[in-house]
Amino acid sequence: MVKAIRVHELGGPEVLKWEDVEIGDPNEGEIRVKIKAIGLNFIDVYFRTGVYKAPTLPFTPGMEGVGVVTAVGPGLTGTQVGDLVAYAGDPMGSYTEEQILPANKVVPVPASIDPIVAASIMLKGMTARFLLRRCFRVEPGHTILVHAAAGGVGSLLSQWANSLGATVIGTVSTKEKAAQAKDDGCHDVIIYKEEDFVARVNEITSGNGVDVVYDSVGKDTFQGSLACLKSRGYMVSFGQSSGTPDPLPLSALAVKSLFLTRPSLMQYTATREELLETAGDVFSNVRDGVLRVRVNHTYPLSQAAQAHADLESRKTTGSVVLIP
Repeated sequence: MVKAIRVHELGGPEVLKWEDVEIGDPNEGEIRVKIKAIGLNFIDVYFRTGVYKAPTLPFTPGMEGVGVVTAVGPGLTGTQVGDLVAYAGDPMGSYTEEQILPANKVVPVPASIDPIVAASIMLKGMTARFLLRRCFRVEPGHTILVHAAAGGVGSLLSQWANSLGATVIGTVSTKEKAAQAKDDGCHDVIIYKEEDFVARVNEITSGNGVDVVYDSVGKDTFQGSLACLKSRGYMVSFGQSSGTPDPLPLSALAVKSLFLTRPSLMQYTATREELLETAGDVFSNVRDGVLRVRVNHTYPLSQAAQAHADLESRKTTGSVVLIP
């Protein structure tokens, strides 16, 4: 038996229960991993509350983890006991002391990357990578708007986009977060509780608007984000921390011939080649200093409920990691 967080009913942080679970041995194509660190992400909240539907109840949340291989399934090659590996995305269930994983879903963690850093960077880093390099390819001269610029993904988007030569405008909720966003490469930072971000973006861009908006906030920012775009701009909605945006008539995009996408990391790492390329690019940018990972908060896994409460109340900045 091992300990894990289990969700038996949807609801607030209090539904996260610390329980004994049986996980068994790996089958063909699988490995057993002793988890060393787990990245906390807003998608975990979405599954806990029912915004996203888990396959079953009860379930173990968690979309990202790093650990040491303790057993491999029959006939498996390429992964050995003792390897340090990481994964992000499917299958859900990283809030546990040990986990059975498909071997083709994990990637080797370079020796130069600390396991806690790896756990904090896999999902967020690969998300930043596909958003900036594939969803809309940011190039020198582009002007971009990043909401929640001091958050886990927002921080990485700002740093990476700056290194690519883009002008980065970020929105944050407090002066403290504004200072971090500036440090992360935002050229202009808007404290949205004190200023109208649409008016400020219009002012900063001299009325031209931005090439792309990366919006993980959703309901509270969606319409404003569309208003910030220049003609033929890209609206990339990749989260809804404030709630699901209201329905949008297709004709609303026609006014400026806008593009709208609601992407998912899983569709951009669907093949083994895509997964290895994406993770490899993230790790190399950490190694080269392009991405500075801020693990500002760690919690024991048994206190996942407190971690969720702090994340939802915007008490956290940067990355949050759970330690079994």
